[in-house]
Amino acid sequence: MTAASDRRPRRLLLVHAHPDDESIVSGATMARYAAEGAGVTLVTCTLGEGGEVIGPELAHLAADRDDALGPYRIGELTAATAAVGVEDVRFLGGPGRYRDSGMMGLPDNDRPGCFWRADVDEAADHLVAVVREVRPQVLVTYDENGGYGHPDHIQAHRVAMRAHELAADPAHRPDLGPAWRIAKVYHARMPRSVIEQGLKETAAAGLFPGTASVADVPGVVDDEVVTTVLDGAAYAAAKAAAMAAHATQITVDGGHFALSNDLGQPLVATEYYQLVRGVPGGPLPETDLFAGVDL
Repeated sequence: MTAASDRRPRRLLLVHAHPDDESIVSGATMARYAAEGAGVTLVTCTLGEGGEVIGPELAHLAADRDDALGPYRIGELTAATAAVGVEDVRFLGGPGRYRDSGMMGLPDNDRPGCFWRADVDEAADHLVAVVREVRPQVLVTYDENGGYGHPDHIQAHRVAMRAHELAADPAHRPDLGPAWRIAKVYHARMPRSVIEQGLKETAAAGLFPGTASVADVPGVVDDEVVTTVLDGAAYAAAKAAAMAAHATQITVDGGHFALSNDLGQPLVATEYYQLVRGVPGGPLPETDLFAGVDL
């Protein structure tokens, strides 16, 4: 895959836990910046071997999650990122370096090699190498709760934030390249008013057996927490195609989707973020992740 380290003026790094998270959370964001010619690099931390498999035609993949489901989901991720025009796609430490840890409280949380058990500094160094190669000005990841409490999402947050610190320290691992300071760090968010309205519309559409609740949606916060709003209307179709590419995990129907619980949610093209490190590029809400960045 083509690296995003060709020094295009704007360079965005996204850190996600599993294949499919990138499309659900930031699919329109990736499509927008890729279309605008920015360098977009996606780092996925696991192969998603712990995910439940949707549909009887794919059920056989669940029988051998490491040897069947994990590699299959690499293919899904390749198709999904192609749909949004992203070419620089990497797995943290290489494909399979860290295994999906499963939902919180499951035995997979204690499995050797799972991401949840990884040493944060060691895992962060894999990301430091990417940061120093690509030299992004903007980093997108989850909040300290991982959006909804999944161990791998929490760990992705810890690793991304630690890498942000370490990559800027010239004394840390000079063998990984010259130090680089990322100007702005964002956590993905969902305004409460937006998701409440969207869930009403999903329920009215009646496309799924039930409708998700606000508690089922990651990253929901009070509206005033959001600092940055990216209008992705022009990229809604690309985001939907990317999500549909993850057929083991997502069912897409028009402007709505469901995960393995078969509870409908709105497919939201406008994406929302909270600036947690760096300086806003003008009055809030920002409409560009790179606002105010010195290129």
